[in-house]
Amino acid sequence: MANAGQRGHIDLVATSLDELFRTLTSFTPGRITARSADWETFVDWSIGNGLAPLIAYNLEYRCAGAGAPEWARDRLLSIYQGSANDNVMKLVNFKRSLSSLEGRTIVVLSGASYAESVYPHVAFRPVMDISMFVAAKEIAPLSAYLRKAEFKPAAEGEIVLQADEILSDGRTALALHGSLVGQPEEDAALLKRAVPLKVYGPSIYRFELEDAILTDVLLMARVGFAVPMIQLIDLRELMTGSTSMGGIYSRPVNAALLLERAAQWKCERALWAAVEMVKTLFPEHEKTVTPLLPDIGLPTRELISRLVVKPVTTVGRMTGFMGEDSLRQLLTGG
Repeated sequence: MANAGQRGHIDLVATSLDELFRTLTSFTPGRITARSADWETFVDWSIGNGLAPLIAYNLEYRCAGAGAPEWARDRLLSIYQGSANDNVMKLVNFKRSLSSLEGRTIVVLSGASYAESVYPHVAFRPVMDISMFVAAKEIAPLSAYLRKAEFKPAAEGEIVLQADEILSDGRTALALHGSLVGQPEEDAALLKRAVPLKVYGPSIYRFELEDAILTDVLLMARVGFAVPMIQLIDLRELMTGSTSMGGIYSRPVNAALLLERAAQWKCERALWAAVEMVKTLFPEHEKTVTPLLPDIGLPTRELISRLVVKPVTTVGRMTGFMGEDSLRQLLTGG
């Protein structure tokens, strides 16, 4: 079967959900025919996992519809259009709220950092919430500042996020983290290594490539990797050097540095799981990401593979899996 990630016109019958996923989440998809695919399951699953905008664009503009039923294309395309508008609204409002703040170091994490630096179009990467990392002593002052911009503490049960403080203006949730590694000296070093993200203001920063990968992995592991699949697209692009772009993340990962920091942060098992997930979902990138695998024991590898990697990478899975609390402790080395 032809490689769905190659450029140019490729004809294949993509009836499996795995093949459909790989093709339609590629930034360089081939032309496919997939009339017999389970579109009902795939559409619902892709929407729930934040993939609908990217898939909609590929279906309409790169794959000539791929044989998808009209209702599926219409539903996905409406979410693509909504994602573009929603992302712009959230990011502009975020910039407006913090652009005048000076003399601080506020690191933007995950989607809000990647939408314009990793993805070819800002609509491809839905920004469900905006996560930030600051020194622990800065949580209270930053929260007070944001309340002046109409952000209020989220009501209990209103927003399901793990952070030291969660604020919301009714449209955008802001998650404030005062520690990521759990080691004060390493958290301080992280802040010092952050680089300016000036588009949002003089106090806004982002992580460079290796720190971006590891902090994503840490946050995912703390919830047992029960995250939207779009976050694994983030990891795919980061681990493969964001070759579709020309920005801060468009370079090969320094594998030695990544593995050294994973050992310092005691998150080698979490990193191993994340790399295995990328290998499983995107086998065309196996050669590139394999050097990022930490050396952990065979019994642990088998356990993580069976209980975490396999269920998380099952395309179309709509329900969670058992034992998330135990897995979280296992993966974070707690």
